[in-house]
Amino acid sequence: MISLTPDLLRRFDVPGPRYTSYPTADRFVEAFGANGYKQALEQRRTGLGTRLVPLSLYVHIPFCESLCYYCACNKIITRHAERADEYLDYLERELSLQLAYCPGRQLVSQLHLGGGSPTFLSDAGLSRLMDMIKSRFDLQPGGEYSIEVDPRTVSAARLAHLFQLGFNRLSFGVQDFDPQVQKAVHREQPSEQVFALMAQARDIGFESINIDLIYGLPHQTPASFARTMEQVCQLRPDRIALYAYAHLPERFKPQRRIAVQDLPKPVDKLTMLSQALDALQAGGYVYVGMDHFALPDDALAVAKRQGRLHRNFQGYSTQPDCDLLALGVSAIGKIGATYSQNAKTLEEYYDLIDQGQIPVVRGLALSRDDMLRRSVIMGLMCQGSLVIESVEQAWLIDFHQYFAAELVQLRSMQEQGLVQITDEAISVTELGWYFVRGVAMVFDKHLQADRTRARFSKII
Repeated sequence: MISLTPDLLRRFDVPGPRYTSYPTADRFVEAFGANGYKQALEQRRTGLGTRLVPLSLYVHIPFCESLCYYCACNKIITRHAERADEYLDYLERELSLQLAYCPGRQLVSQLHLGGGSPTFLSDAGLSRLMDMIKSRFDLQPGGEYSIEVDPRTVSAARLAHLFQLGFNRLSFGVQDFDPQVQKAVHREQPSEQVFALMAQARDIGFESINIDLIYGLPHQTPASFARTMEQVCQLRPDRIALYAYAHLPERFKPQRRIAVQDLPKPVDKLTMLSQALDALQAGGYVYVGMDHFALPDDALAVAKRQGRLHRNFQGYSTQPDCDLLALGVSAIGKIGATYSQNAKTLEEYYDLIDQGQIPVVRGLALSRDDMLRRSVIMGLMCQGSLVIESVEQAWLIDFHQYFAAELVQLRSMQEQGLVQITDEAISVTELGWYFVRGVAMVFDKHLQADRTRARFSKII
């Protein structure tokens, strides 16, 4: 069992990117807009190799019925269900606008509905959305088709409907089972409800069920979070995402409803993390990377063992790296060597589509250095190793010369037991996996000075 010392946890208790992309989204520029995105789509259309590679789809559903105070997502709080119907109208129009530049039925191996709360949509709305997708794309057998679920908005019947629509993976937003913590963040859901839904989802036949947890929330204590972790291990989801709460009220208005004095002290937060890691290891979970854990027979854990792990804007994935077509307000996609993001407000998103424009408002065309560093960072984040000769041959560089400064920084990490460096390879150790974001940050040329990193979450 890996032992994470308090000193090591404190040393890496610093903000840093999650590297769902490199360069990270804070580097996107408005100079890359709809025209740059159209060019990327057209290049995909004319490239035989890319057309034969399956796509990944992301659809953002921004609506929620109630406000969770910790939330930093792009969301719209409303109880007017009819707003979803209008939004689906615009999603369909956006999809037609995008596919005009990339015609023909595309093969899809990964679909994710995020939010907001995708289960804000009614059964009829979800059926309409899936019909919209299935009429334009071919969903590959054995693909990953997942949806984020607010346990307060679903029943066994709704879960069965999701399964009939083709979803094979669920992600339940739990965060914490403690009633006092739930009340403090305005997300009250009895543990009995979650346990019942989990049992029902398993009976229905979902392949993988994820639970999201957050440590560092108001009124959490090491003792209370230990109780939550005990319940989670009893629940035994296939996957667990364990996130650190980042209190940034100046950026995220809902967090202003959380009193700073109610937040756990830094030492207690680190204790919660350490205890949670011990509990998950004792429970037989495999540490996949960063915040993610999985049971040994889950596809994510299997992919890590076999060196097939990948990473995109939705996090770790078993699917090979591919183009990501993103739909909806604020959605981020990847086509070729470009990233793009849609308008962040519903008003601007609707207005651009009404004008007949693809609603991309910013993005980035990657330079050669960006793509080289992305390959290095993703190699570390997903496989935990780099074969130096392979990088040199792929990019026609002298690795030791190109990354001389980075190798100096890595030496100190080697002394801490986080990486192993030889003339042939760089490998992340079993201990180093818990700090892999810190290892990847060494190769991030765009990362600004420490004083500006507060926009990121803590790396552990």
